[in-house]
Amino acid sequence: MALELIPIGTILTVLTNQVIKTAQAAKNIVIEKESFKVLSKHLFDIEKVLQELQLKKLNDSQAVRLALNSLEADVEKANNLVEKYKNRSLFYLLVRCRHIVNEIQEVTRDIGRSLASLSLASTEVLTEISDQVNRLQNEMQRVEFEASQSQLQIVDKLNQGLRDQKLDQGFANDMLEQIARAVGVPVEPSEISKELASFKREKEEAANRKERAEVLFLEQVIELLSRADAARDYEEVKKQYSQRLQVIERYDAREDYIPPLNPFICRLSGTVMVDPVSLCTGTTCERAAIEVWFDCGEKTDPETGDVLEDTSLRSNLPLRQSIEEWRELNYCLKIRCCRVKLLSGLDSYEEEALSQMQDLMRESSINKDWISIGGLTDIIISILGTSHNKDIKKKILITLKDLVEGHARNKEAVIEYQGWDHIVCCLGRDSSISRAAVELLYELLQDRSGWSVSACRKLSQQCSGILFLVTLLKGPVRESAEYAEKILQKLFDLDEENISRAAKSGWYNPLIDRIIQGPESSRILMVTGLVNMELVDSNLELLGKEGIIPPLLEMVKCGSLQSREPSLSVLVKLSGCHANKELFAATGGIPLVLQLMFSSHVHKVIIVKCSEILEKLSSDNDGIKFLVDEKGDQLDLEWIITNLLALQQNSNSSHNVRKPALRALFRICKSEAELVKTAVLKADGVSLVLPLLDDSDPEIRETAINLLFLFSHHEPQGVVEYLLKPKRLEALVTFLENDDKSDVQMAAAGLLANLPKSELPLTMKLIELEGLDAIIKILRSGTMEAKENALSALFRFTDPSNLESQQIVVEQGVYPLLVNLLRVGSLTAKARAAALIGTLSTSTPKLTVVTKSRSCWCFWPSRVHLCPAHGGICSENTTFCLLQTNALPDLVELLHGKVHATAYEAIQTLSTLVPEGSPQKGVNVLHEADAIKPTLEILTWGTDSLKEEALGLLEKVFMSRDMVEIYGLTARLLLVGLTGRNIHDDGCLGRKATRILSLIERYSRSSTSLLPGLFG
Repeated sequence: MALELIPIGTILTVLTNQVIKTAQAAKNIVIEKESFKVLSKHLFDIEKVLQELQLKKLNDSQAVRLALNSLEADVEKANNLVEKYKNRSLFYLLVRCRHIVNEIQEVTRDIGRSLASLSLASTEVLTEISDQVNRLQNEMQRVEFEASQSQLQIVDKLNQGLRDQKLDQGFANDMLEQIARAVGVPVEPSEISKELASFKREKEEAANRKERAEVLFLEQVIELLSRADAARDYEEVKKQYSQRLQVIERYDAREDYIPPLNPFICRLSGTVMVDPVSLCTGTTCERAAIEVWFDCGEKTDPETGDVLEDTSLRSNLPLRQSIEEWRELNYCLKIRCCRVKLLSGLDSYEEEALSQMQDLMRESSINKDWISIGGLTDIIISILGTSHNKDIKKKILITLKDLVEGHARNKEAVIEYQGWDHIVCCLGRDSSISRAAVELLYELLQDRSGWSVSACRKLSQQCSGILFLVTLLKGPVRESAEYAEKILQKLFDLDEENISRAAKSGWYNPLIDRIIQGPESSRILMVTGLVNMELVDSNLELLGKEGIIPPLLEMVKCGSLQSREPSLSVLVKLSGCHANKELFAATGGIPLVLQLMFSSHVHKVIIVKCSEILEKLSSDNDGIKFLVDEKGDQLDLEWIITNLLALQQNSNSSHNVRKPALRALFRICKSEAELVKTAVLKADGVSLVLPLLDDSDPEIRETAINLLFLFSHHEPQGVVEYLLKPKRLEALVTFLENDDKSDVQMAAAGLLANLPKSELPLTMKLIELEGLDAIIKILRSGTMEAKENALSALFRFTDPSNLESQQIVVEQGVYPLLVNLLRVGSLTAKARAAALIGTLSTSTPKLTVVTKSRSCWCFWPSRVHLCPAHGGICSENTTFCLLQTNALPDLVELLHGKVHATAYEAIQTLSTLVPEGSPQKGVNVLHEADAIKPTLEILTWGTDSLKEEALGLLEKVFMSRDMVEIYGLTARLLLVGLTGRNIHDDGCLGRKATRILSLIERYSRSSTSLLPGLFG
């Protein structure tokens, strides 16, 4: 019926119903809801306008009818658009969302323009709602629709992937999951299969419409999404593999390829077809090849040459299925062949099999499933753990990466089988293997949403995993380091304990960053981790350089007890490294530590840690070096010493506080003699430390004896009084007997040496308590430092005024020990040994029985040997004669050594052989021992005090005419120099030299005096 014959009211009614129908349908579209909602809203608004026109009885005119006709046509377009997308594949609607939005926008604008025409044609009727109508038509004509940003991102990512030909399974899994979630389809194989089937029908319909560009695009999308795990039903995949496997059983085990049938070959390309299509003549070709054929202008059948009346193409699905079956049979043959090669145990066969596996996965993603179903995954993982061939290991790792890339099920299989352990072990191999291993590990840790939390947790539990990753991070291969860092950072985000594990492996930066910037709970966790770590000096030094000390001190200063204690524990460790001590001091940490240590309101555990820090800071002979503020100014040492001593007196101080505090006090006092005076005189150190000798803790007793050794230089009498009390001296002897602690032995012996030797009761009490035995034992087996102090202590027992004590010493076998020390001791030990021999030798003349008359010699036994120095019967044990102990050569050797300390004591000891009244025998002994010449040489190199001792001995020597004849000329030259130097100063050396020259002149055969002014 012509439009002019239809009443205007009927047209309005029909149009109104059409608008309502379309508006209602537009609301229910599941894709691009917002755009369709806007269209629906505008249509409902138009419905109100149309109803107004019906009420006002719109004038019937040509312009009105044309406007209504145009509006009806545009509403019909909108309705067709709604119908077009109402029941389409959800995947299709998403991938075409940008095109759909443009269509909605165009139809909405067209309706707006038609509404504007209707408004102009019915101005009089629409007067009351003109503003509303004008606003509506303006909005519709200017409307701009956009697909949602999330949908556009998915579509853009998909298009970019297709352009880049990204067909890997990982990308397929990612895209399928994003698309499915965007349109509300569960990511389950059954649901995905339905949706993909619907999507494929869209492609078929597009092919029927001859929309070649659309078909090509949809084919690419379908091919990509079909590779995803969720696009396959695993049970169906296993069933399909089993069916193919049954078919190839009839083929020889050596066969790995079935040739293609002739119908599988494309007549144009000569290759096996992938997407076979049939022409109207029945000829089948590869779709891409025949399309190129037509594009080149050909209109004939490529096989028969007949002109084609119809150039449409129909998919040859049966043939396509047959070709796919042929390919799958070949896949199964190759998988079977690979299995045989892998089990052969030959490296060359294994390498061939791995290459074939990689080719299979490149050819079709289904082979990732079939390789796993066929058991090849387990086999190559086993080879990875047993093979010693580096190339095989590397190739297995690469193959496994291809196998698991984007394939969740294969990842689970590798992780659950022994693969995890073997892969982690490969991280510690050479650079090529470790790189392949870390790349595979990174892939295993990924899932569809990003990182696989379960896999990351499993790696965290692998004891060596983090160690190897840290090693790679620090290694020379940049790519491996980058992968390692990404994995480690994820492990850190997952569990902060992993930061501590990385620190144990030598990567401290993340831990230090958390301590500096993290919340308190993280900081405490990191610091606690450090407390439990075993750190060597290099680790401690690195931590200090990385800046860990300032934040730790901040935690000590401002943190809770929960954070203070572990922070101080770490600072105890750090302060044990010499390189950190300066950093500690420069940061201003020392005053803070001392303030906490000496505070009465601080928890005991804090005081313990501060005491340990102070002990470490003063160790290694550093003493007071680091007891400074942040500016480097020395702290109040007297205050520190006084408070350290007070801690020992405080009954509330536990051993854990007193021990490190006492050791720190000892090291501080040891560093400077003036500080010992401070401790003794100003802080009453002796009286405070002496009671510690009775402490129950052996370490406190041992440190106390070391301190008392220092203090005894300044206040020995107080120590004597204490030791003479009951049970005190026994404790000292116990220290002397402590062979396990050489420093304690040394201190005890030194303390004894510093006590007044005039205290005879102390000496005899020590002998009674076997203290002398302990001292002699030190001379036998102690350290050289302990021997030096033991020698000093021995002087108390060798005092010439106490022959009884001397006798006991000699009977204990001390003489051979002293002589041995003349040879092998330190300079100090040699000097003290020589002096001790001298004190014993002093008593020899008193103990030697000398005959008065030569006539009495007949009564001596015929073979009795008389001492050449003392003229009687001498022995080591009865007269303490140094000649009987063979000490003389070693004493002379000390003169040749030209060392003041040893030469001085040697001269004094040699002088005991030459008594004032009868020097001749002793002089002859010295001459025969070649002792006089080195004594003369002392006048050329010795100090004044040493020269004075030498001159004293020479004065007795040159009382012998024989010695003048032998040494006179040499002596004159040396003595003249001394008299000339000192004649104007009236010095002692000059006077002694002059006396000796007078002796030489008296016995000189020459009548000419060398010094007529002196002797004339």
